Amino acid sequence: MSHPAAAEQQRPSMFNQPKAVYAVAFACVVSFMGIGLVDPILPAISAQLDATPSQVTLLFTSYLVVTAVAMLVTNAVSSRIGAKKTLIAGLTLIVIFAALAGSAGSINGIVGFRAGWGLGNALFIATSLAVIVSSATGGFAGAIILYETALGVGIACGPLLGGLLGEMSWRYPFFGVSVLMLIALIATVFFLPDTPKPKAPTSLLAPLKALTHRGLLTMGVAALFYNWAFFTMLGYAPFPMKLSAIQLGFVFFGWGILVALFAVFGAPWLQRRFGTAPTLYVALTLFAVDLAIIAIWPTNRTVLICAVIAAGIFIGINNTLTTQAVMVISPVERPVASAAYGFVRFIGGGLAPFAAGKLVEHYNLHVPFAIAAVTAVLAAVLLSTAHRTLAAADKGMDETGHHVDGSDEPAQIAGEVGDEFGGAAGAFDDYEREEDRKSDVVH
Repeated sequence: MSHPAAAEQQRPSMFNQPKAVYAVAFACVVSFMGIGLVDPILPAISAQLDATPSQVTLLFTSYLVVTAVAMLVTNAVSSRIGAKKTLIAGLTLIVIFAALAGSAGSINGIVGFRAGWGLGNALFIATSLAVIVSSATGGFAGAIILYETALGVGIACGPLLGGLLGEMSWRYPFFGVSVLMLIALIATVFFLPDTPKPKAPTSLLAPLKALTHRGLLTMGVAALFYNWAFFTMLGYAPFPMKLSAIQLGFVFFGWGILVALFAVFGAPWLQRRFGTAPTLYVALTLFAVDLAIIAIWPTNRTVLICAVIAAGIFIGINNTLTTQAVMVISPVERPVASAAYGFVRFIGGGLAPFAAGKLVEHYNLHVPFAIAAVTAVLAAVLLSTAHRTLAAADKGMDETGHHVDGSDEPAQIAGEVGDEFGGAAGAFDDYEREEDRKSDVVH
């Protein structure tokens, strides 16, 4: 009979993982860097390419709108060609289009290449966590912690890397991503074993059909309003700050640290203490107040910097709890729910920065941030219409009143914490299916 201490010593460490896991986790870090990487270089691109702020904000629009539309098909693609091929396709597109964006000679060229980058990112994020879960040792919980670590490091370090490289040239952050993703691509090709295709392919229309469910549609539209507020701040706040690239990098580094901390640690604690719905109402209301402060004093650099950094708290909480709730309340498979939800919410995120630039051109600097504050309030109001559904989600039930398997396991549902851009949804279902298969073989 083995001694318990010996068994504990033989248990694989969370960080004692196959090379394939680290290859994909590294790619995840670089992918999440892309969220805030371009913020520090937006003013430099505007000045050096003689582009208006609204033209420069199209870097967000093309990237996020393409990502949104691609979310409708990525699960269908991965279910037909397998996770590894989907991952490699996504990484390849990011390497190519990030390099092309850095080589572009006009703002239109960068915007176009960012769209191709968005397609690659959609393919990558649809499968990255699923691959980590299937390849990691130590179970689902250990894989999730690795993924969340990648999320936090990427979101926090993206603006800092963008600022450091952008101080030399606005082109270097794009080239930096391309080189880092190339390293991740090579490692993935050589270290990641072939992954089997799912038994049943996902329908192309499944995400759109999923939006006929009231709870999922309500959450999606509320997230659209919230993302409008979020990306108005992220996409346009760098311009009135009038800081250098490295200074902007440090500002958004502080923002990213708070996003990561409150997404991974703060949101789960608040949910356990107060419940999903009350926490979201308060977080969105405080985010609206934060944006209102920016709207009132958009040219006060100190106020603007403090408000942007503080927004990381509310963004981290909201990102975690809304995505997690969606995966519980929707009576469809998690990959389908994730795709439908991602499609609706990223439409708002993609259009908001460009709209902010146009509003400033036609009115003044106060207007876009005031509208963003209103949309944050609208998101809270809309969520309140699904209060019972959110309360049921805390009890592990979907909107039809059925219990959701795994919803009472914090380590498993915690997968949705890292689901900033999708992936966790499919990973959980893949994990369940694999465990069921192993159980059938044993019996």
